[in-house]
Amino acid sequence: MRQIARQWIQMLATHPRITIEPGRRSGKPCIRGLRITVDDVLGYLAAGMSEDEILEDFSELERDDFKAMKTYRISSHVSSATFSRKSYTSSNSG
Repeated sequence: MRQIARQWIQMLATHPRITIEPGRRSGKPCIRGLRITVDDVLGYLAAGMSEDEILEDFSELERDDFKAMKTYRISSHVSSATFSRKSYTSSNSG
């Protein structure tokens, strides 16, 4: 469990624009401490909104936030996949 915590801390340190606070948006990853979650914005992009349209709707966002969100999401999936693979191999090795 400590290894997982260290991985998350290391990942967040490399994504300073992404913050996780237990009392904010139920602890979901947010952009720069705002009440805008990574999943919200990525959902808007997936639904077909452009970055410019999102910036118009959320003036507190900055263009650099989009790159941070995308790299955060990619690295969080890689970390999850690595952990899942380790858990699976260790539980099936004995």
